[in-house]
Amino acid sequence: MSTRALRRLRGKQRGQEALDLGDITSGDSPEELASATGEEEQLDDTANVSPPSSNRKANSRKAKKNKAQKNISNIYELICDPDNDTENLSADEEAEKADGSEPGSREIENDGHVEKLDPKQEEESTKKSTSGDRVKKKKKKKKTKVTSENGQAVPDDNIDLLLENLERSNGLSLQNEDCGCSDRRAVLHVEHRNLNSETELKRYFGARAVQGNQRPRQRNRQFHRSTWMTNPKDSWARFSRPGISMSLLQSKDGLQYFTFEHVREYQQVQFKFLDAVESMDPNNIVALLQLNPYHIDCLLQLSDVCRIQEDQEMARDLIERALYSFECAFHPLFSLTSGASRLDYLRSENRAFYLALYKHMMFLEKRGCPRTALEFCKLILSLDPDSDPLCMLLLIDFLTLRSREYQSLLQLYQDWEEHKNLSQLPNFAFSTALCHFHLSQQEEMDPEESEKERQKADLMLQNALIMFPGVLMPLLDLCTVQPDASVSSHAFFGPMSQIGQPPALSELTSLYVGRTCSLWREAAVMLWLEESVKEVLRRVDAKDPLVDDCQNKRKQRYQSAPRNIHRHVLLSEIKEAAASLPLEVTSQPVMGFDPLPPLDSVTSYTRPERQHVGATNESTLSLFFRSLLPNFNLQGGLRQEDDMEVARAGQELNQEVNRLMVAMRDMLANIRFQEPPREDNPYRDEEEWD
Repeated sequence: MSTRALRRLRGKQRGQEALDLGDITSGDSPEELASATGEEEQLDDTANVSPPSSNRKANSRKAKKNKAQKNISNIYELICDPDNDTENLSADEEAEKADGSEPGSREIENDGHVEKLDPKQEEESTKKSTSGDRVKKKKKKKKTKVTSENGQAVPDDNIDLLLENLERSNGLSLQNEDCGCSDRRAVLHVEHRNLNSETELKRYFGARAVQGNQRPRQRNRQFHRSTWMTNPKDSWARFSRPGISMSLLQSKDGLQYFTFEHVREYQQVQFKFLDAVESMDPNNIVALLQLNPYHIDCLLQLSDVCRIQEDQEMARDLIERALYSFECAFHPLFSLTSGASRLDYLRSENRAFYLALYKHMMFLEKRGCPRTALEFCKLILSLDPDSDPLCMLLLIDFLTLRSREYQSLLQLYQDWEEHKNLSQLPNFAFSTALCHFHLSQQEEMDPEESEKERQKADLMLQNALIMFPGVLMPLLDLCTVQPDASVSSHAFFGPMSQIGQPPALSELTSLYVGRTCSLWREAAVMLWLEESVKEVLRRVDAKDPLVDDCQNKRKQRYQSAPRNIHRHVLLSEIKEAAASLPLEVTSQPVMGFDPLPPLDSVTSYTRPERQHVGATNESTLSLFFRSLLPNFNLQGGLRQEDDMEVARAGQELNQEVNRLMVAMRDMLANIRFQEPPREDNPYRDEEEWD
């Protein structure tokens, strides 16, 4: 940075500095010093002509100006700096000398007359002052660091680093302090560099293996907006505003609440999309997507169709395109990393963003990028950590273990146990024990620390098996391990442990077993599990009071699972967990673009009623077959005449169906089967059965 810019930052401007003899360096010649003192003497001579009162005022103003310039040498310097106390005192003393308060000053006031020192004495005093100033200058040059607001030492001349620290202190630290709870900051903090899957793949395989020959051709290259969550591809259609925007609803307790909004044109496209879904024909969705290449719900629904048809690459590409469309619509204050931005899942416009993030996270996990998937999991959790609409707490432990971030999972368990009761979830009860076991197996750990971690792991796993005994047998079954006869025949781990589970607990255990069975297949982990199972059986036979306590807790709790757990099970697509869903969930249709919407949803716009043609010219049989279609609505006419005709046709249809059922019942009741003739019948015709 130039000296002119530094001078402006320090509050100085060219041509407005006061004459300061301390600015003369040690390399100046005595002639220059003499000339400087001569000029000062001339100034003093002119000052003697004026009256004494005006002379005092001018001297006092000059002293105050010199004092201010000496104290404020850097505008970023702290006021209460203990290291500069001695320098401030010396500056005050010099100011008092310049003000004429002491007899050793350059101009002495006696009985209202100003007396000047001899030139020799004045020259000696100026030399002493310049030498003292040079010493202080050298000290100040050595001490070129200023403490910033964060307490970090920042070089005085490095203004860029200083401004960066100021932005950091004014931005992220304020957001983190305003998050409400300091324990949530460690969990909800998201790093930008970990949102890119290529960063993790390069760490595993190297940059050359990941990038390869992916240099785009400059001639046909499209310029997309740079984003954090996805990397735009040249094969995508040219981006145009699809009609989605984000607005800030309110700021409360350091948290900022946002919502997505749909313009009128996007609402019309949304109505067409719902019609295409009801037609049960994916080609209608494809045709609509060709006209609107960045419609969110079309991309989500078509991604599910491609995934069912085992076109994983196309399904992942559609989800990335949806995330790109969302990120281009972000509000300027919306932050992915601060953990202070909230999106209400009750609003229908926000749910698609949750689902796009979740599906992208699952694609990353299947692709072999668990660290990136963990970062997206924390991002989803930070959008609404209180209600947790997609129940990410049932998944974050698995991704943390896959990423081998053991300390972060233990920190999450320690911070959130008090207000979330994580120990009552089977996944956290077993995963935290598994974390301690893996920490005890690390080679760089001390033997004493390793032994402590192993004891913690043993105790936590035993308590988890006592609290959730129904996990063991399905886990061994999926790991293709044959349990001992003493374990399988025992009443505590036998079939009754699974049959007697409450419905919500069986749903949680089957979800955990189906997801994390691969983590327990290691030989060392299986040996450790075997030892813990034997110790648990010994404690059960010894009538440990913890066994009865856990049994009472299982009977009182886990009676019915909340709706967000059912939603998580449907999105996870784990067969073992889906089989344990209650009937009220499996009996209703589930849409991929909005699975199990909240019962108290907030909708900003409603879909208009569909127009239906009157059924006067239709026969009863045609009405019957049309009623089999999913979009059939018997009461959906526009005119009153049509309503009467449709209602009359419905009554006739019910009467015809009832008559048909009665006739079929009579026919089945009057059916008589004749016995076939026996072989010993002499009167049987030989050609009767030919």
